[in-house]
Amino acid sequence: MKKTTCTTLIALLLSFGVYASGPVSKQATLIDSTSSSEVLLEVTGIYKSDERSKGKKRKDIKKNGVKKALDDSRKAAVYFLLLSGTDPILTQDSEKLAFKAIEDSFFDINTILGFISYEDGVPKTKVLTDGETGIRVVQQVKVNKEALILDLEKRGVLIEKDDLLDQIGNPFIMVLPSVSDDKNPLDLIKKDANLGHAAAVIQSLLTARQYDVVLPDQQQFLNDLVDGQLSLKDIPTDMAYQMALSVGSDIYIDFELSESDAGYGTKRMAVRVRAFETTTARLLGSETGYSEARSGDDMVSIEEAMLSALDNVLARVTTYWKKDIYKGLQYKVIVSIDGGFSPNNLEQVQDSVVDSMSAVSLKTKEQIVTDQTLDYVLWVDPNDYPTSRQVWRKIRSEFRDLTRMGEIALANQNRKLLILRITP
Repeated sequence: MKKTTCTTLIALLLSFGVYASGPVSKQATLIDSTSSSEVLLEVTGIYKSDERSKGKKRKDIKKNGVKKALDDSRKAAVYFLLLSGTDPILTQDSEKLAFKAIEDSFFDINTILGFISYEDGVPKTKVLTDGETGIRVVQQVKVNKEALILDLEKRGVLIEKDDLLDQIGNPFIMVLPSVSDDKNPLDLIKKDANLGHAAAVIQSLLTARQYDVVLPDQQQFLNDLVDGQLSLKDIPTDMAYQMALSVGSDIYIDFELSESDAGYGTKRMAVRVRAFETTTARLLGSETGYSEARSGDDMVSIEEAMLSALDNVLARVTTYWKKDIYKGLQYKVIVSIDGGFSPNNLEQVQDSVVDSMSAVSLKTKEQIVTDQTLDYVLWVDPNDYPTSRQVWRKIRSEFRDLTRMGEIALANQNRKLLILRITP
């Protein structure tokens, strides 16, 4: 019974984010992402004197109140990024538990100051509370979020980015504007300076964080070059290879710009950013960012709105990757079955391929099933099958062991997409 009570208490502490050494106020508001690594917040700091008599409490507040409250506001800024807001750094229960073990040293003010890159220094507001025995201040603080994450990785709270990418593979990311079906996004980027600048801002942030970025115009050049080389040598074009090249990325980010009249001759930019897993079409994150109202300087407004939205989207992408390590990497498998099977044999072939996919995966999800097509999503342990090629080999081996009614072949393999064909 005692053990159960203790376990419940720990769960409650984690659930409510009660960190004894953390800030008193825990009040913060995200104002802006000022760069690829820094965020600006408005934070509240609270200090209540623990002296015994009321007179001593007032003296303590007069002497130390502002300094202690400002320290609390700095802790509140870091706490907000760690555990609050829509996209906290610590998302997994294991991460929160690991942080609990180091919270005392982490919330030491000297440690916290290492993450603060700018602050007002003078409180925006200063209010005495509790009969002048407490004080509450508000100030703006800029935190180096990238340095905060790196520190947590070194302390073993977070999986290091290099280790994370080793397990899931360093993804290739392509950036494109969102367009209607009858328009070419590459033409729009070249013709519209605002769209071109927005794409450049995303690419700059991604490369600053050491992601592999695929430039769509260079990818198109590569496709044309391959076609040209093949035609010169009278070699027929490998359409499967061309299809793989046309995908060109593990993740693609699309964006859309809009502007609105903000009055007094100013306008405000809005940027909607979405991230998708290319081969499975899974939405990984979506966010809208806004700029301040200003006259002219469209490029500055676009960058301001883009940084605000993109930082949250990338945080959600990272969260999905972490979940994939525990739940398994997602693969999309499309099986095309030849129409030459009899009804009885067709059912056995379908059962065999479904059982083969189940053998390689931790979990499967049925998307579409017809007589000629099976569309499935598989969750595969990356430790057992680190590449899509190994996933395919296991499916092929299992299918051949289960049935002799048909030959299974790989029609196309592209990162997390497998297209299989079964013939009599």
